[in-house]
Amino acid sequence: MTTLTSPSRVRFGDLVAAEWIKTRSLRSTWWTIALAGLFVMGSAAVAALADYRNLAAAGTTVRRPAGFLPFDAYPQPGYMTLMLVAGCVGAITVVSEYSSGLIRATTVAVPARGSVVLAKAAVTAALWTAVGTVVSTGSFLVSQAVLNERHAGVSITHPGVPRALVASALLAPVCALAGLGLGVLIRHSAATMATCAFTLLMLPTVFSQSRRWSADANHTMVVAAWQRLVQNWGPQPHSRMFTATVPGSWTVYALWPLIAVVVAVLVVRKRDV
Repeated sequence: MTTLTSPSRVRFGDLVAAEWIKTRSLRSTWWTIALAGLFVMGSAAVAALADYRNLAAAGTTVRRPAGFLPFDAYPQPGYMTLMLVAGCVGAITVVSEYSSGLIRATTVAVPARGSVVLAKAAVTAALWTAVGTVVSTGSFLVSQAVLNERHAGVSITHPGVPRALVASALLAPVCALAGLGLGVLIRHSAATMATCAFTLLMLPTVFSQSRRWSADANHTMVVAAWQRLVQNWGPQPHSRMFTATVPGSWTVYALWPLIAVVVAVLVVRKRDV
């Protein structure tokens, strides 16, 4: 006589492994990451080359440290592109399953939908932290190698550099998890991509730094927090601009992914697929 046994409960580690298999099986993800990384490091090299030519034309060998650190390693165009790519790829990890219908099979196999979202978040955070670390370190090394030819480069221990390097490395996972949260909320590819781009890059430009309430709103944005963390100077004595604090900017870094994941887990538990 055969007895039926209940299936063993799926462990969280199994969910993480399954999500990693899904992620690594998509070639488009790796091509996107590679191209984005090369573009970001290339933009750092271009910025450093421009300063190299300016120094050569001026006949100088010493470069006065700028307020935006660490000296051409993290140009805004490159890292704003990284924000957009990370946010959109993070959203696609969820949206692609809704558009293909695979999410139904996933929820049948694992009824604990919150655990599925947490597994996706864990894989997304790990992947983009690794990507951000490689890109941030590569941008710094490439730019300083160029500037060292004019004795204008700095070492990784230079004041402000470690903070800027870590902030730039963590920018990718922060945006990727924010995109993942938006993907769970919206579930439609075009709308999610547009919302992600607007929230991460366009919305901060609406707020001015010259009014307290507007500056406070701006300081809650990821891009504003990143800009403050790669600066090596605080509020200026006679400036009319309100500058964010370093602890406040780190708090923004922590709250965006945390809120995105928590909201995603709550939403996915309460609604049908």
